[in-house]
Amino acid sequence: MKVLVACEYSGTVRDAFIAKGHEAVSCDLLPTDKFGPHYQGDVQDIIKDGWDLMIAHPPCTYLSVSGMHWTSRGLRDPQLTEDALSFVRLLLGAPIKRIALENPVSVISSRIRKPDQIINPWQFGHDASKKTCLWLKELPLLKPTQIVEPRMVNGKARWGNQTNSGQNRLGPSEDRWKIRSETYVGIANAMAEQWGGLNG
Repeated sequence: MKVLVACEYSGTVRDAFIAKGHEAVSCDLLPTDKFGPHYQGDVQDIIKDGWDLMIAHPPCTYLSVSGMHWTSRGLRDPQLTEDALSFVRLLLGAPIKRIALENPVSVISSRIRKPDQIINPWQFGHDASKKTCLWLKELPLLKPTQIVEPRMVNGKARWGNQTNSGQNRLGPSEDRWKIRSETYVGIANAMAEQWGGLNG
């Protein structure tokens, strides 16, 4: 398959598909973190280049529910969210047969449509919780590959990346946003394994 991984600089999803024998290219305004096929620039430059599958990770800064309080309190221009939603619509409407778009819990659900599936890293072999929504076109739901059981704290499930109160353990840093946005390898491998064989 010819696979476009839009808005990815980590190379994680791209490399999972390459490992399965696919022709995969990542695309982002940033350079790739790992050597491999990467288009540094606007995804609109290459979105019509005959892809069989696109997996898109649009930036969540102006979309995620967790950050919308800045807009609702008048501390951020609401047009930033409108522009981000327009970009999501562009990706979902791309002339590509199969599309998966992922984002955390966000206003995409209320402004465009509800996700087809919500997954967590702990369903794919990682001791971590990170609720991730998937909007799918001509793709089956991802099947969990390896469930990691949580520790229980006062009757509530907690995974390795969480404090006992449920907050993310990752402390403040310049690249915190980058670390938190990277796709977990187990999820990337599941995408390549389960979606990569659909043309065959």
